[in-house]
Amino acid sequence: MSPMKTILAAGAAALFALPAFAEGMIMIEDAYARASGPKAMAGAAFFQIMNHGTEDDRLVAAKSDVAKRVELHTHKENAEGVMQMMEVEEGFPVAAGGMHALQRGGDHVMFMGLNQPFEDGSTISVTLVFEKSGEMTVEIPVDLNRNPMMGDGMQNGKMDHSNMGNGQMNQGAAKTN
Repeated sequence: MSPMKTILAAGAAALFALPAFAEGMIMIEDAYARASGPKAMAGAAFFQIMNHGTEDDRLVAAKSDVAKRVELHTHKENAEGVMQMMEVEEGFPVAAGGMHALQRGGDHVMFMGLNQPFEDGSTISVTLVFEKSGEMTVEIPVDLNRNPMMGDGMQNGKMDHSNMGNGQMNQGAAKTN
């Protein structure tokens, strides 16, 4: 990569690292998206939701044209000790004055049936839907090289995706637009 492209990429990354706000109450920080590889059919987005308001709120949905389905997901350990990914239909609560982290091995936004591969350094547009704050569109940088967090449930080879696509387990910092 030429020095000028490197400078432009760094500037764009800094711009996208700025927090996004929804009606002054909800703020999104440290957002990034990734897929497991260039031929991956699924990807995920992770970020922190800060609620600076005086009322509890809830992330109830996410929308994007980067995939056929976009859902709110989490990981839970089954009786055999295997981590399973599943949809969280009720969404993720964010207490007034609180924070909810979407992170690897835990809660996240899941993109299934990617329309094209996630390219490192690009951005994806995602609309987050909050119960009280409404819709908030964020541009999330794709970072395929971010180091996985230790103990995130995906590191030990015990992730079960066997129910992906059958409807039983999985029905789906940033800049605002």
